[in-house]
Amino acid sequence: QVQLVESGGGLVQPGGSLRLSCAASGSIFSIYAMNWYRQAPGKQRDLVATITSDGRASYAASVKGRFTISRDNAKNTLYLQMNSLKPEDTAVYYCNGEPPPLYTAMGDVEVWGQGTLVTVSS
Repeated sequence: QVQLVESGGGLVQPGGSLRLSCAASGSIFSIYAMNWYRQAPGKQRDLVATITSDGRASYAASVKGRFTISRDNAKNTLYLQMNSLKPEDTAVYYCNGEPPPLYTAMGDVEVWGQGTLVTVSS
């Protein structure tokens, strides 16, 4: 019922930029906290950035100052602007949505997108 679809990944050179998008459908997007995760080959899935329903953002230390998370609630879309990309940013990037506690108590669960691959290589 609830769907998240990422797009915007691809192959870029070190120092380049990409903008990832996550389109939400079948959900109450505006009240969800939204996250970007990434998973590099052979490694665990790590939290990259978080944005609350009212737009407050936080970042992993590894991307702070280079990545920007944002949301457009009117468009039900989450974004991740990635600048100054490094080879170590190579990973599958996943969009994640967290219902507020009240909705979790009512039975709603977090949702995940299918992922989009970002490869940073010269």
